Amino acid sequence: GRALGMEALLRWNHPQEGVVAPGHFLPLIEHTALGITVGKWVLKRGLDQLDEWLGKGLDLTLSINVSARHLQEPGFANQLEHLLSRYANPVANRLVLEVLETTALADIDYTRRLMDQCRALGVRFALDDFGTGYSTFTYLKRLPLDMLKIDRSFIANMLHDPQDLAIVEGVIGLARTFGCSVVAEGVESAEQARGLLAIGCEPRQSGAATLD
Repeated sequence: GRALGMEALLRWNHPQEGVVAPGHFLPLIEHTALGITVGKWVLKRGLDQLDEWLGKGLDLTLSINVSARHLQEPGFANQLEHLLSRYANPVANRLVLEVLETTALADIDYTRRLMDQCRALGVRFALDDFGTGYSTFTYLKRLPLDMLKIDRSFIANMLHDPQDLAIVEGVIGLARTFGCSVVAEGVESAEQARGLLAIGCEPRQSGAATLD
């Protein structure tokens, strides 16, 4: 019944086209140096906002998506540590970095070492859009994940599609088994929220399950 956190969402204020959704421009830059530059800007801008919220006494987390290329840039963990050190408030403990399954699988050993470095700073990691990619259990065992995010495509039809409901229940069960929090994306109605609460998507002391 209360807000636990926010997610940073990037939009492009185009002078002619107006507000452009990320799906229309991020794919064009995500494999370029510009993609890393934008990623760094988003990370700093998000942490500035988080620092401001914490300074006002708001106890919130902030989730920020990190692209594969940005995450695998040499020195990512050191750069993140330097950035976090600039804030007086404990922003690291409220920061959640979201990665896609394809990012995690690109080099699982390297990704694990990197995540361990970042988690030592207090930062947490979420696996975004869970269930839409490879969804192998191997990296659930090997990667130090803190959170699974159930893709909104399963939430949208869970009240009417028994298979989607079974997938949602399964992810909640997996999250419990692996000691992760779970976030249900795309909750658009009170009925969906009540349905998720009924199957165990609710805050717990060891890993909160929340609605997005």
